[in-house]
Amino acid sequence: MKLKDKIVSMNVAQSMVNQWQNQGDKVVFTNGCFDILHAGHVHYLEEARCLGNKLVIGLNTDQSIQRLDKSPARPIQSQDSRAMVLAALDSVSLVVLFDEDTPKELIETLNPNILVKGADYQIDQIVGGSHVIANGGEVKTLEFLPGYSTSKIEQKILKSHGK
Repeated sequence: MKLKDKIVSMNVAQSMVNQWQNQGDKVVFTNGCFDILHAGHVHYLEEARCLGNKLVIGLNTDQSIQRLDKSPARPIQSQDSRAMVLAALDSVSLVVLFDEDTPKELIETLNPNILVKGADYQIDQIVGGSHVIANGGEVKTLEFLPGYSTSKIEQKILKSHGK
């Protein structure tokens, strides 16, 4: 599959997820900004993928990142660039952009078998978790690889430029 074919709309993703689930595949979903892809992200996504057969990423659009409580300089990379980099990973099956403040609508539309977030979340506080559980799925958290953070990388870059 070509990289651009892995970056799809919510409707296309829904069709593909349904097809995979009908074939018996277990679909894992996670979401995030993935602004500066680093080893911590790669480790997390590989671990998430190992929980099932397919991994779908809900990727925040540039506008949704700007509404989050992040640095005013974020996103550093455009949504198209971030989507392309994620699609290049073997562990990633699909990338779906979402513009809402949370991926709730996307999760409810795709209805993944497993919803995954980082261990900095409590399972009962994960957006879309109650929907996934109510539909027979699971919600899991994964530990982060220590020492990696997009915010820390951003601060290191700013510090090296005297800002």
